[in-house]
Amino acid sequence: MTSHPVELVIFDCDGVLVDSERLYCRVDREVFAELGAEFTEAELVEHFVGSPVEVWTALVEERRGRPLEPGWQEPYRVRYETVLDAELTAVEGVAEVLDALAVPYCLASNGSHAEIRRNLTRTGLLDRFEGRVFSARDVARGKPAPDLFVHAAATMGVPPERCAVVEDSPYGVRAARAAGMRAFGYTGGLTSAARLEGPGTVVFDDMRRLPGLIGVS
Repeated sequence: MTSHPVELVIFDCDGVLVDSERLYCRVDREVFAELGAEFTEAELVEHFVGSPVEVWTALVEERRGRPLEPGWQEPYRVRYETVLDAELTAVEGVAEVLDALAVPYCLASNGSHAEIRRNLTRTGLLDRFEGRVFSARDVARGKPAPDLFVHAAATMGVPPERCAVVEDSPYGVRAARAAGMRAFGYTGGLTSAARLEGPGTVVFDDMRRLPGLIGVS
């Protein structure tokens, strides 16, 4: 797999392009506690960062001992939006990286198109990804299944073995490996290197190193 030159870089969004995971975890802890599901910060990082909605919903329901009511998120949406509006920034160095890449790039996230667009707008990155944003809502299964990355690569016209995926969660790294793509695990956020390491994966903690690691600067 590593013998092929990279022709496409696929970025996750939260925790890779925008420094949102810290903010989500802070608000998640407050909201879930109000719902009767107490989690430590370490538990949130381990089980929630990058997880598909089905996974973390099941965890909250298990911890509180009863199902979540339909539409439970609505009263809390404004709390997340207020924090993101006030505090969200791009990951340090990411704009420089995008400028330095000598190959096409795109975005593939488990988030919805609306969520992705809002966070890219807040951080001034939207123009860089217009027309090249892929959401788990576009495929049958989100990460850790490979569907989303396979779909993004096919749409961009690049075979999987010539794609590099930049992720910050075990779910995303697993999806990249399953798709037959090279994985680059970013540990500059909340996820430890030990949780991202594995076959076909390069782990790094400074986003500015990415073009050199991929070999496309």
